Amino acid sequence: MPHDSTMRTGEGHGRAGVTGKIRLSQRGWLFDLDGTIYLGDSLIPGADATIAALRAAGRRVAFLSNKPLQTREDYARKLTGLGIPTGPDEVITSSLVLARHLVTLDPGAPVFVIGEPPLIAELAAHGFETRADHRVRWVVIAFDRTFDYAKLNTALQAVRAGARLIATNPDRTCPTPEGEIPDCAGMIAAVEAVTGQAVEVVVGKPSSIILDVALRTLGVTAGECVIVGDRLETDIVMGRCYGLTTVLVLSGITRPDDPRIAEIHPDAVLPSIRELIK
Repeated sequence: MPHDSTMRTGEGHGRAGVTGKIRLSQRGWLFDLDGTIYLGDSLIPGADATIAALRAAGRRVAFLSNKPLQTREDYARKLTGLGIPTGPDEVITSSLVLARHLVTLDPGAPVFVIGEPPLIAELAAHGFETRADHRVRWVVIAFDRTFDYAKLNTALQAVRAGARLIATNPDRTCPTPEGEIPDCAGMIAAVEAVTGQAVEVVVGKPSSIILDVALRTLGVTAGECVIVGDRLETDIVMGRCYGLTTVLVLSGITRPDDPRIAEIHPDAVLPSIRELIK
């Protein structure tokens, strides 16, 4: 880690370049996962060394994911297996945040879930009755690779009977080693289109709801925290809106020639997490 506790960024990266300094002395560090720490089952080169260096310097690190397809325990095991020792309490997911938020709105409510088993398990663990029919008070919408006409129809009937809508995350696509695949925004759009009802709240990045949970986990304020991610409209927009230092990495969704980089203006733009501590 540089002795002056800063890093110089973005030099020589064309339109994506942002030249400046990020203070590595910031106490809290939030890292996105997909496209930032790993792609599929492969670690982004240098991610393990970067996290190890920050931890060795006494920085507080947590991992923040909009993806509700795995439990916190699953993510912790995956990170540990990739060479980044991690406990479940260091991982914040949109599933966890949605379940906690819904407890504040309607504890124990019956819910219909457009989502996969880890989200259903998280909701059940927080006391919600997950049902397969439309007799519910909430329709929970998430990234769901089993989304089909039957689920869409159940959501429609639930809303017609008075159910409300809540969702995990706004991501349009999810990065994979083979390219991008549809994410939660597609499920949200389908449900809103047929029901004519808007989702009331989306708890994942860039929402302040998930950020509040992450900052409490780290025990820092927004001004003491850096967020590192590959997606402008979630990771970087959230950081810019709420006063975090923002580092965009180009190892996932965002391409170097994306015109939004200049519009949103992250504090730093790096090819990947590897360059963070060089």
